[in-house]
Amino acid sequence: MKRIGLLGGSFNPAHRGHRRISLGAMRALGLDEVWWMVSPGNPLKAEAGMAPLAARLASARKVAGHAPIRPSAIETELGTRYTADTLAKLVKRYPQHQFIWLMGADNLAQFHRWRAWRRIARTVPIAVIARPGYTARAHASPAMSWLRRAVRPAGQAKNWTCWRLPALVLLRFRPDPTSATSLRAVDPAWHRHFPGGNRDTISISSVPTPSVSTDVLEP
Repeated sequence: MKRIGLLGGSFNPAHRGHRRISLGAMRALGLDEVWWMVSPGNPLKAEAGMAPLAARLASARKVAGHAPIRPSAIETELGTRYTADTLAKLVKRYPQHQFIWLMGADNLAQFHRWRAWRRIARTVPIAVIARPGYTARAHASPAMSWLRRAVRPAGQAKNWTCWRLPALVLLRFRPDPTSATSLRAVDPAWHRHFPGGNRDTISISSVPTPSVSTDVLEP
């Protein structure tokens, strides 16, 4: 069975910080691949300033390069908008894979605002990557209060496939100062440099989706 890390996000645009935490998670958790799930639309983020999905997906492929990182817009094919629903379908579709959800500490701080967040924690283990400035808020969050007893030692991170759910592990890597916000500030029209950057929609038929074959999501 393949061990897959799932990193969801807007990737508006994708950047080296996404790549760094993905490769760090691969080493810490013993992953075979990380799937970047480029969201058609984040319910917790305003649509203003959101680049077309095609451009965000193209930026993710470029940043992923030749690493075992598979960018996709699979939620478009699955017809899901919320992480809980996406995970339910992925687990059913790929029984030969074992999944762990990857998120930054900034997301843990607002995890209690996600739809069916407790169901997410009962579906797959969660690995939280520390981000400067968010540690205190993450640890004081309502979700962390519920998950505190589910925290596993970072030294046992590679054993995540054996953990009883819910299970959460806190990981620390050297921080990368790059942020999508700062990149957009420098170049608000960044998406025009990518295919589909001037379109508002993307055809489902053009969206690569995870498969048993590892070459389906080749960047």
